[in-house]
Amino acid sequence: MKKVIIGFIAFFIISACNNNNEWSKFRGNLGNTGHYEGEAPVELTNIKWKFKTEDGIDSSPTVADGIVLFGSTDNYLYAIDVETGQKKWKFKTEDDIYSNPAVADSIVFFGSRDDYLYAVDIKTGQERWKFKTEDDVESSPAVTDGIVFFGSADNYLYAVDIKTGREKWKFKTENRVLSSPAVADGVVFFGSMGNYLYAINEKTGQEIWKFKTKKPLLSSPAVKDGIVFFGNGYYLYAVDIKTGQERWKFKSKFSVSSNPAVADGIVFFGSRDDYLYAVDIKTGQERWKFEAKHTVSSSPAVADGIVFFGSWDNYLYAVDIKTGQERWKFKTEGEVFKSPALTDGIVFFGSNDNYLYALE
Repeated sequence: MKKVIIGFIAFFIISACNNNNEWSKFRGNLGNTGHYEGEAPVELTNIKWKFKTEDGIDSSPTVADGIVLFGSTDNYLYAIDVETGQKKWKFKTEDDIYSNPAVADSIVFFGSRDDYLYAVDIKTGQERWKFKTEDDVESSPAVTDGIVFFGSADNYLYAVDIKTGREKWKFKTENRVLSSPAVADGVVFFGSMGNYLYAINEKTGQEIWKFKTKKPLLSSPAVKDGIVFFGNGYYLYAVDIKTGQERWKFKSKFSVSSNPAVADGIVFFGSRDDYLYAVDIKTGQERWKFEAKHTVSSSPAVADGIVFFGSWDNYLYAVDIKTGQERWKFKTEGEVFKSPALTDGIVFFGSNDNYLYALE
């Protein structure tokens, strides 16, 4: 009986630690891969609901504890019930919210252009603490081991204690940090407008290596299978996470405008040449490309053999990851340029028509 109980407890702990039914941060996980392992709407049946804000939605949604969280340029962070689409609460800041929220320990972390990182209780919408930087916080936070990592336009990457809001360390770069960090194997990866991708020790804040790019680095990196992927200028780069050496790079016809997603041996990313590309993770060779009718700056999300992404042509697309063929598309009244979130057979995304949509 004792062995059975221990086995059950171990199973429960493993199951809890591997809960893939939430999209609790930007790009879905600490590696920023945009890959969801649960169900997704392979066929579009209906609009579950849509929620209107007072201005544009420049923040990608996060889903945790039955709540969808996202920011708006009306200066509010919204908390919406996943099932009903009804507002549970909203939290006011003093400027636009471009940062995408992250959730850990029932706290929502997000930045605002009022120079603060906020920590807000997910149930009540009440502020726990806020951390002041010297410029805009557009970077989306990553939370692990009791620390929240995020960048600021004051040129620093910060590490802050999630309980107290006190600084653990900060790392100075040559320019603004708008990139959202990825965390893997005790290393924080992020880009700077000073033309570098950095690898920083999670505990000490010390630089491990940096990779020089030709253009200011806006893209948020994705880490998978020992490689960090990111877009810069006309290229998608693949860099070894241990050495900081380039593995390969792939050139598009115009600048890479979205953050990459990685799943099933493929890297997916959008470009200002109106294409979504699928590139082999090992070789850097093109598998296929899908043409939208305008810029693809939305960062793709992958689940159930489908890649979901938006375009400035006002559509959210669902494309087969093996063939590159369209499965379905959904039209809004505004550009779709932010990353969708996936959970339990529903795709959530914002449009420039001021609506957040839930499709199933």
